[in-house]
Amino acid sequence: MALIVQKYGGTSVGSVERIQAVAQRVSNTVKAGNSLVVVVSAMGKTTDGLVKLAHEISRTPNRREMDMLLSTGEQVTIALLSMALQEIGQSAISMTGAQVGIVTEAHHTRARILHIETERLERHLQEGKVVVVAGFQGISSTEALEITTLGRGGSDTSAVALAAALRADFCEIYTDVPGILTTDPRIVPEAQLMDEITCDEMLELASLGAKVLHPRAVEIARNYSMPLVVRSSWSDQPGTWVKSNKQQERSLVNLEIARPVDAIEFDPNQAKIALLRVPDKPGVAARLFGEIAHQKVDVDLIIQSIHDGNSNDIAFTVMTPILKKAEAVAAAIAPVLRSSKAKSEEAEVLVEQNIAKVSISGAGMIGRPGVAAKMFATLAEVGVNIQMISTSEVKVSCVVDESDCEKAVTSLAQAFDITTSPLPTCLSPLSASLPPVRGVALDMNQARLAIRNVPDKPGMAAKLFGLLAQHNVSVDMIIQSQRCHIINSTPRRDIAFTVARIDAENTQKMLTEAALEYSWGEVVLDSAIAKVSIVGAGMAGQPGVAAKMFEALAQHQINIQMIATSEIKISCVVEQEQGIKALQVIHEAFGLAGSEKFVVPA
Repeated sequence: MALIVQKYGGTSVGSVERIQAVAQRVSNTVKAGNSLVVVVSAMGKTTDGLVKLAHEISRTPNRREMDMLLSTGEQVTIALLSMALQEIGQSAISMTGAQVGIVTEAHHTRARILHIETERLERHLQEGKVVVVAGFQGISSTEALEITTLGRGGSDTSAVALAAALRADFCEIYTDVPGILTTDPRIVPEAQLMDEITCDEMLELASLGAKVLHPRAVEIARNYSMPLVVRSSWSDQPGTWVKSNKQQERSLVNLEIARPVDAIEFDPNQAKIALLRVPDKPGVAARLFGEIAHQKVDVDLIIQSIHDGNSNDIAFTVMTPILKKAEAVAAAIAPVLRSSKAKSEEAEVLVEQNIAKVSISGAGMIGRPGVAAKMFATLAEVGVNIQMISTSEVKVSCVVDESDCEKAVTSLAQAFDITTSPLPTCLSPLSASLPPVRGVALDMNQARLAIRNVPDKPGMAAKLFGLLAQHNVSVDMIIQSQRCHIINSTPRRDIAFTVARIDAENTQKMLTEAALEYSWGEVVLDSAIAKVSIVGAGMAGQPGVAAKMFEALAQHQINIQMIATSEIKISCVVEQEQGIKALQVIHEAFGLAGSEKFVVPA
């Protein structure tokens, strides 16, 4: 007999008929010999309607009262589903987040779960009842009795947290699609259903806007090694399993606010090649990395910064043993990548040996602006200068001098309270047999900020991203240009990064006001961008993946404005109006389309 937590979203319980269908599915699961906790969302568009009502009363509704209002939506559903179960002879009881013991921070409308007091819930399960729980909500403490909500995707978070606290066998997420697809079926109806995906891949896709699972739910599943399966409410298809490597045992206290970093990784066996002043036009990256792939050169990090005039810089890292081969490829193709007929405008090749990549990793970085800033500040305190930065949902990597590697690792371990030995960078055991690209995602809700002429010295990244963290601005892609300008005897580089578009104008204003204090130049904002990404745990160690992505864009004259990579993700910034086309051509290039067309229910 298994202990299972099931979650049903708003469309799955959007009418009386649908609630009755869910009740029948739940009853069948219990009859098969399982114990069951069911987490539900508010019916259909109930939450949207409540938000609309609030704004008709107040332009800026009080956060506490919003939690009081929005929490009522799920309470309607739990009562109705419990009644439906009882009507067909299945013993059931409905419980609010407070009654089930979901204790959260006291941050209204965006609380994180601290712990779950499961005694009452377990007692009902032992009595043979189905416990129907209101998702999306909790209580700030058993003394204050303040109702809180968990923010967008909160019901997913409630379900996986309950599964972890109960040590359930697995958690089922029922939704309006048959599982996790290779991309958004509203853009590519031929998107293909995946049988399984790793938690790290799902974290990247979820954070990039794939709305089937919320990143916080995947974060909990990864941290507590909780198997997840995403299935359709309308069929008996097997769905998609979300799997993770076995993690170290974690305390269930401070469940969502435990330390965000759980490992330090390092690779001292790297070298960097930078091509400066390559033309800023479609096809350049495709040509360069197409030749690199043809020569079977495996590339690790790739970054392309914002343009400087009509040209750009592209840098990448390789393992030291293949440096000579990579250098020869770059030197051979550089004369072809000229921005004009003038010899002086040929792309310049810079090679730097004796570098190391140092990374912090962990699923707790999502939506926490201070994590990357703390890493940069820690390195600055011990005098380590950062040469390259690469970010993802589960890792932040910095390229530093090899001589600074040991010092960087030691200081980061102390700063993030990591007591286990640092790990050499390696592939996940789950990734070895996986295809190189599992999914393609598009984020149309970002803006790019570029700060010109930032002093190139230890501590500047810490100051910049520390300032952003103080203002609660979450940063996604971070690119530090390779081209260096000497101004007043000080070497300076541009730093560009992406933020949520809603935060962009205020962030630009704040950074412009800080320019005099921090000695950097103009802060440039571009809101007309889109970020398209490929994700796959199997892409590491397979030359040609990046080249295929870049070639697909080049064939359709889509210019790449920025590039950033991690071990399992390659992201390109393109013009906003070309974002949908970019996703479609990349999805097609990797052969991810299936024969069946999926239609998302209204």
